[in-house]
Amino acid sequence: MRRETRGQKEDDKIKWGKLISFLIAIVLLGVAIAISMTQERTVAEMNYNKLKENVNTTLPTEEASIGLSKDINEVKEQNNLKSETVQGDNQEENDNEIDEIKNSLETNANTVKQETVPETQFIFPVEGEVIKEYAKDNLIYSETLEEWITHTGIDIKADKATVVKAVASGTVKSIKNDPRYGLTVTIEHSNGYVSSYSSLLTAEFVKEGEKVEQGQTIGTVGNSAVFEVAEDSHLHFELFKDGGNINPEMYIK
Repeated sequence: MRRETRGQKEDDKIKWGKLISFLIAIVLLGVAIAISMTQERTVAEMNYNKLKENVNTTLPTEEASIGLSKDINEVKEQNNLKSETVQGDNQEENDNEIDEIKNSLETNANTVKQETVPETQFIFPVEGEVIKEYAKDNLIYSETLEEWITHTGIDIKADKATVVKAVASGTVKSIKNDPRYGLTVTIEHSNGYVSSYSSLLTAEFVKEGEKVEQGQTIGTVGNSAVFEVAEDSHLHFELFKDGGNINPEMYIK
């Protein structure tokens, strides 16, 4: 019995010792947490006070703010007044520049129009398909000569005896048999233009020196051009400007 009582007392002492140690640990932990929170609060208050001092030293006073706003408004008013003055002084000058630009554009437009629209209007000398185009700067194949040659006019396909008309008003310069292009009528027009009608069958409708009107009959389609005799019946037509060949299709309509 005594042994059991002693063992039980020792066990109770151990249990109470553990309980007291646990309680002491909890109390120490609480004290440590409280101290830490106090230190953090103190540091936060110090930082806040420093920040407040910095803000107070950098922010302008109310008087300075009012003065700054006043200066800004004065600058705006001066700029607006200067802009209105400059605009008023330069208005007449700007209007003059605009008028000059308009006049220049109109002059350029008229110049372009004069350059693109020929002084003399031409019509087709005969109705038909262009079977050989103008080729002054390149070569085309000649079925008659069986070689590549230049072609300073256009060939308009038409049946024999089809009426050939003057492309514009003018004066008959010549009527002759060309060794290459056969019976040919040449007419001088205004503004340095000359038209030539070749490979004709007849040309008795006009005579040299005669004045003709646009659309007037001057001959009929034939096949007298030696250089193009192997091709279909057609009119060989050429157009000149100031003595040089030009592409007829660019001028006739």
